[in-house]
Parts: sequence; C-alpha cells; structure tokens
Amino acid sequence: MNQETTYVLVTPVRDEEATIGRTIASVVRQTIRPAEWVIVSDGSTDRTDDIVREAAGNHPWIRLLRLDPRPGRSFAAVVHNTEKGIRHLETTDHRFLGLLDSDVEFQEDYFEQIINRFIAEPKLGLAGGVVIDVGLPRDRFPRNRIDVPGAVQFFRRKCFEKIGGLVPIPEGGWDGMTCAMARMHGYKTSLFTDLVVDHLKPRNIAEGNMVRRKWQMGVRDYAAGYHPLFEAIKCASRLKDPPFAIGAIAWWIGYCTAVLQRRPRIVPPEVVDYVRKEQLDRLGRTFGLKQRCLEPAGVDLPEMR
Repeated sequence: MNQETTYVLVTPVRDEEATIGRTIASVVRQTIRPAEWVIVSDGSTDRTDDIVREAAGNHPWIRLLRLDPRPGRSFAAVVHNTEKGIRHLETTDHRFLGLLDSDVEFQEDYFEQIINRFIAEPKLGLAGGVVIDVGLPRDRFPRNRIDVPGAVQFFRRKCFEKIGGLVPIPEGGWDGMTCAMARMHGYKTSLFTDLVVDHLKPRNIAEGNMVRRKWQMGVRDYAAGYHPLFEAIKCASRLKDPPFAIGAIAWWIGYCTAVLQRRPRIVPPEVVDYVRKEQLDRLGRTFGLKQRCLEPAGVDLPEMR
C-alpha cells in the first residue's frame, strides 16, 4: 500500500442491519481500500454485529469493537463511540482518517478521488462528498459548500490531531463545529458536490416525524451557537422546503425554545465566536448588510444562494 494514500476508517453503528451491509460493500469495492476499518457497535441487538463479523472474516482489515448495551440514543454517544474506535486503531502510519456512517453508499473510486484532492491541495484539512437523503433529488446540493456532514468526514491526520478531537454536543451538530475548528487552525474544508453519497434513510429518523426532526434541528443550531440573525434568515430561506412552511417554522421554534430555556452550551466560546463571524460575513456578502469580517487564514467562505 502506498503510504501517501494510507487511510483508516471508523464507523459508529447501532442496530443498522438493514444498511450496514451496503456500506461495507461500498468500502470493500473501493479502488483504494483502507488499511484498517474499526466498526464500533453500540450494543446492537439486531444482526448488525453478525454482518460485521462475517465481513471481518473475509477482510482482515475490518474489525468489530462491541460495546455494552445502554438505554436510549444520544448524539453525544456517536462522538464518544467514534473516539473509542479511533483509540482502538492499530495502524499507526496512516495519513488520513475517515469517519463514516453505517447507512451510506457511494461510488467505487470515492476515496481515491478524495485522497487525490488532498494531495493536490496541501492546505485541505477536512473534506467529503455531498450526502443526499433517500427520496431527494441527487442534484439538490446544500448552500454551504465548506461544512462536511459527519457521515462522511475525511481528515488529513495532522488536521484532526490539531483540532484535538470532536465535541460531543448532546443536541447534535458536532460535525459543523469540527469543520469550524479545522478552519480556525488554518486548514481549508470542502464539500465536494460532484461526489454524491446516498444516505439510505431519512436523516435523524430516530427523532420522530419530519416536523419533530425540524424542531430538533433548531435546538441543534442553538446548541452550536448559531447567530440569531443568521438562523432567522436560514429558516426563512427554507419556507418552500417540505413540509412547506411548517418545517421551517418548526425549525425556528426549536431554536427560539432553546433560547428561552437558556439551554447550556458545551461548545467553547471561542468556537461560537468564530462560527458567528463566518455567518455574519456570509450574510454581509449576500445582502450587503456589513463590511466583510476579517477572515482567518485558510478560510474560503461560500456565497449563500
């Protein structure tokens, strides 16, 4: 294996027998395979572990790390389990680290293409393909092209070590904070919209129906420290998204509810300040509300569309 392209993967999973096999198949057929893949089972009670064990028997670079069962689900648990998987990696000479969800599917040269872009851009610290939920158009790309979803975050190892790990936000949104922290340390982050990753089920489906999930996204944005003005305009821009108007209103209500409750945040204040400066800068360049904020090194901010 070429040391310049050596990468490892870590996947947290819980009761994903319906999708984990398809994710494993996507990784196995890659033109550049990982040196090691640790799949962390959070007390799965279905056939998830059996599927992983069977794959590990055929591919020694796949390893199952099984954790004891625990009650309930938690966004923070995903982070804790991911970090446990990272600590159990045995490969020490990898150049890249990939975090991969257990319910995604992608093209056979996906990782090869990403690694080639890292090699071509030395300042690139974190990247990944665009994740499209099942049932949505495959050309429906997010407005933000610098934040990479946690389902497919792929790091230059030095970048991951520099940011000092992930932030286990109970309400979710740790992936956006990870991207911001990478930029804070002078690295570029990029969402590659030409690399489409299929998300095999609706996002955050465990949170309940669509309206409930939208409400929870508002709570998440508050926990991540989003600026109120940015959040208001963001929700307004989503009024035409399904469920029409209701989803955007539920999103805004979730955010406002968290504000009124003064829910505690665990995101470091300096990260919140950085995220808000980025958001105000985007609004300023889009609507002419203010002069461009001082941009830290390594930041390439997108236009809102």
